[in-house]
Amino acid sequence: MSFSPAAFSLTGKTAVVTGARRGIGQEVAAALASAGADLILLARDTDLEATLSRIEALGRSARIVTADLESPEAAQRVATELAETVEVDILVNNAGMILRDDAVDYDYASWQRVLDVNLNSAWLLSQQIGAAMVARGSGKIVNIASLLSFQGGIRVPAYAASKHGIVGVTKALANEWAAANVQVNAIAPGYIATDNTEELQSDAARSAEIIGRIPAGRWGAAADIAGAAVFLSSPAADYINGHVLAVDGGWLAR
Repeated sequence: MSFSPAAFSLTGKTAVVTGARRGIGQEVAAALASAGADLILLARDTDLEATLSRIEALGRSARIVTADLESPEAAQRVATELAETVEVDILVNNAGMILRDDAVDYDYASWQRVLDVNLNSAWLLSQQIGAAMVARGSGKIVNIASLLSFQGGIRVPAYAASKHGIVGVTKALANEWAAANVQVNAIAPGYIATDNTEELQSDAARSAEIIGRIPAGRWGAAADIAGAAVFLSSPAADYINGHVLAVDGGWLAR
């Protein structure tokens, strides 16, 4: 089968993106829309006007579904609802949070919050929506991992654990579902200038250290993740299973 640029088209597809109010989630949602997909934006709040405006300006439709992904019960409920009522072609598990503290002082409540948002919600959504994809014989799941899927980081033990877990879930589901034509992959962003990294960006010395390690010589932008998300969501990636694509300016190569 010869290659066609149409392999990157998402026309006629419906994509669910979590955490799409700003940052990486908003850029990914807009990119999927630009490739032809209609969007379901899963968020805790309804304040997604900026994201909605961008999608509608591209001529695609979008609707908001609210759920607090810190609650496993809420995540399970919305996952079941979407699986039963919508034919979801693409699921992007982007919602995430990071809480920093020294490991010796890291309280369990913070640990549990981070794991619930970053890992458990992704698992619950993937399990339910993925089951419908398997039954239908097609679908794409793209999980947002991290450089800390490969490294331990500093003062972010729960975040590192959750992102290592995301890679494990990605590979486990890919192993089971590839034969059903459901591709499960992940993107590992490097140091991206978003709200989650404001503390690092505002520390001049630490920011300089980070940029000095990145061959590209700059912080990444949320938009740098968008092309990878479109690719992994498209027919062009039909034979890619269980892969973690680093978008890091070369950090891991250094």
